[in-house]
Amino acid sequence: MFEHRTEKLLPIRHFVGRMLGSFSIAVAVIALALGIGVLGYHHFAGLPWIDSLLNASMILTGMGPIDPMRSDAAKLFASLYALFSGVVFLTAVALLLSPIFHRLLHHFHLDDESQ
Repeated sequence: MFEHRTEKLLPIRHFVGRMLGSFSIAVAVIALALGIGVLGYHHFAGLPWIDSLLNASMILTGMGPIDPMRSDAAKLFASLYALFSGVVFLTAVALLLSPIFHRLLHHFHLDDESQ
């Protein structure tokens, strides 16, 4: 996916394309995680679709739940979904930042070899 250390630095036009690709993958991961949350809240907590979307969105963004979970199954799902959401957040950040970090490190490596 990334250029090898012996290759030239990627032109900015291609780098922007790489960033858009990473952004697209991050959005897809977040959308999938949101879908899992909406389905889970609807199924386990018995919430209407719009309330399920609200709760899943709030958990996924780290804001916290809105509706109290009444059943043990709903509480278990909410707990697991909160942990899963933390991993999704870290994954999305890594997807967005990895091209930037790679470009920065690749640039420093090229400067080191030119001396």
